[in-house]
Amino acid sequence: MNEYAPPLGRLIEELKRIPGVGGKSAQRMAFHLLAGNQDDADRLAEAIRDLKKNLFHCSVCNNITQADPCAYCTDPNRSDEILCVVEEPFHIAAIEKSGVYHGRYHVLLGALAPLKGIGPENLRLDKIERRLKTGRFKEIIIATNPTSEGEATSHFLVKTLQAYNTRFTRLAMGLPVGSDIDFADQVTVRKAVEGRTELTD
Repeated sequence: MNEYAPPLGRLIEELKRIPGVGGKSAQRMAFHLLAGNQDDADRLAEAIRDLKKNLFHCSVCNNITQADPCAYCTDPNRSDEILCVVEEPFHIAAIEKSGVYHGRYHVLLGALAPLKGIGPENLRLDKIERRLKTGRFKEIIIATNPTSEGEATSHFLVKTLQAYNTRFTRLAMGLPVGSDIDFADQVTVRKAVEGRTELTD
């Protein structure tokens, strides 16, 4: 016999698929939604539908956006001489909170992870290479996470893109090794951006 009625059990299983949400958390969220009124549930469902319907990846940098190109790519006050490469769109917010970076961004939408089936072909490097060919970037900040996957991705990028006359730097390791940029406080990220180091193959 099932522990929960099928609709509740299904919701708990779906919530458990969200990164960072375990069984207990999914259960609490599901019962919270069940206890709420119909308007609350409808607003949540509509917000999720709107998210999937109206957001997409920027054709220039791969950031999540509602307009193409995104606001970071079209902002005339940002420098066209420096490009910050991050793994995921939400990493942009962490760097922006530092208040010290005012260049452009490029989102890889992942990091090299052979055990997870993510290889070089999944990083869509053709897009960043087009930007380097047509742009005037003098520095590329590799802001991948300080994990084994992030480090491997950093080395791969430098090796692959070294033909372009560009300086490569890496965020300073004030960031905890093995962690995610998204979890770092803004002071730590600011120090990492300010103390970035040069990369060579």
